[in-house]
Amino acid sequence: MTMNELSRQEILLQRLEEENFDQVRSMLASFHPSEIADLLESLPGKSRRLLWELVDREIEGDVLSDVQDAVRAGLLEQMQPREVAEVTKDLDTDDAADILQDLPEAVIDSVLLSMDAQNRERIASALSYPEDTAGGLMDIDVVSVRADVSLDVVARYLRQLGQVPEHTDSLIVVDRENRYLGLLSLAGVLVNKPEDSVGEHMSKRAGIPADTPATGVARIFEQRDLLSAAVLDGDDKLLGRITVDDVVDVIQEKAEQTVRNMAGLGEDDMFASVLTSTRRRAAWLGVSLLTAFLAAWVIGRFEATIQQLVALAILMPIVAAMGGIAGSQTLTVAIRGLALGQISRQNAGPLILKELRVGLFNGAILATVVAVVATLWFDDQGLGIIIWLAMIINLTIAALAGAVIPLALKKLGVDPAIAGGVILITMTDVVGFMTFLGLATLFLLP
Repeated sequence: MTMNELSRQEILLQRLEEENFDQVRSMLASFHPSEIADLLESLPGKSRRLLWELVDREIEGDVLSDVQDAVRAGLLEQMQPREVAEVTKDLDTDDAADILQDLPEAVIDSVLLSMDAQNRERIASALSYPEDTAGGLMDIDVVSVRADVSLDVVARYLRQLGQVPEHTDSLIVVDRENRYLGLLSLAGVLVNKPEDSVGEHMSKRAGIPADTPATGVARIFEQRDLLSAAVLDGDDKLLGRITVDDVVDVIQEKAEQTVRNMAGLGEDDMFASVLTSTRRRAAWLGVSLLTAFLAAWVIGRFEATIQQLVALAILMPIVAAMGGIAGSQTLTVAIRGLALGQISRQNAGPLILKELRVGLFNGAILATVVAVVATLWFDDQGLGIIIWLAMIINLTIAALAGAVIPLALKKLGVDPAIAGGVILITMTDVVGFMTFLGLATLFLLP
């Protein structure tokens, strides 16, 4: 964002505070819907409601399709079903379906009843698929042609249509029973001989099944450098298409969701009510508190050892902290690999073995540095040897845990990004404290 854009937004917000609504409404006309969405997300409740009331009704649907889900739900609460039907009527099917899915089921039915028959049919078809699948992402507004017609016929057909759906780079080729055959690029219609048939120039690129997860769709687009793709049912019949702008949204949402999940936040509006945010975060903090008590209990088992050798209390956070960092590195690699579909039963073993070796080598290097420092600091060679052993053991186990925990959670159907970090930190703390204090008890005390 440039300084010019930033100052423009600041001026708008200042006029909103001054209740200069005419100027705010005038300034909003120069903002893109996605910029208005960002502004709404950045405002607390009262100011957000005021700004939303000043948004032009013509672009309300576009703003709703760009705004964060939690914020969108709050805005939709202020709207009547007929208003929702009106602002979504000109949106792409997938965007309109995304908006309606944030409404209670009874309200969705009311909105659908408020639509004309054509809009009701196209939205209902998109709502029949889960939001995070290819069917939920697809837009049913497509231009399809048959393989046996000439390019000249296609060109005349397009001129007769007058316009094509936004982000159309290819026409979808189907047979008489609407079964998908391939794609014909718009450039191919222009540069090839008019008398050539569509079948001569179409590319037989595979379509995407409607039940493909959204993350799988994003991976296919990335791997094949696609701008659009056909969405098919179980009989290879054409249902709709997905365009790259929808995939970009999936990638961004997935990245944001992963970051939120790792902090236990879930879907959270930055300006949700205090009670709502407190309730959502309290459970995660409670789990973290239990793990902290577990680590404290382990330390308590060695209270006598720590009282006799105070240096242990100074050094033991180093053992636990380094294990946690090393494990988090491996955990991140494993979670990313799972998210991208790069980890399978065939390569899980080699990955675990590789991370185990990395943990062992890094443990040996870092443990040597810490051991030398500890020996010189406390003038105790035995203490240096103990912390050297403890760090090697903890960093090796941390690397192993960082690779194994996500795989185990995935197999149990739990998102590794949600629970992986807490389990890992608990394990590295407990193992680090137990190893360091246990070895000290065995070899340093009389």
